Amino acid sequence: MKLVIIDYGAGNTQSVKFAFQRLGVNPVLSSNEEDILSADKVIFPGVGHAKAAMDVLKEKQLDRLIPQLKQPVLGICLGMQLMCKFSEEGKTPCLGIFDETVKLFEPKAKVPHMGWQQTTDSQQQTTGFYYFVHSYYVPVNNYTTLTCQYITDFSAAVQKDNFYGVQFHPEKSGEAGEQLLQKFLEAR
Repeated sequence: MKLVIIDYGAGNTQSVKFAFQRLGVNPVLSSNEEDILSADKVIFPGVGHAKAAMDVLKEKQLDRLIPQLKQPVLGICLGMQLMCKFSEEGKTPCLGIFDETVKLFEPKAKVPHMGWQQTTDSQQQTTGFYYFVHSYYVPVNNYTTLTCQYITDFSAAVQKDNFYGVQFHPEKSGEAGEQLLQKFLEAR
């Protein structure tokens, strides 16, 4: 299996790479269109500021490529947020895969929201504890598959067609994160 982690200078690529290596897969780090298009699975990671990340994606023309991908794509943290249409962070137009606006937690909240947090599925069943670090969130919507609660309920995971996103860091979430990454490797 060819797994490509999109390398656009936005953060956590090495820890994501190591997480997949622990699962027996050796990912390729690349921003090359040919590498990404030929991948069986694509990881779209991210840590940092939405506007700065989108500027790099535009510069590398990845803003046009990513929404057109047909293979399974997993956006992690900022990667998930950038798959939405707009982010309040820097008033940034994003990729538009999910028709949602990424919002800043209310001023009364301590941000970033950081630490281990429980998630639930649509039947309100606990699905695991994952590690979160974020100040912005995707509201619960029609594509939400897992929710989390911090000041308000928000999307911990979303899915539309071949695009998956998680607000938490599975690469830092122990056994639960490892199981999620393994499920992604098995997705078709």
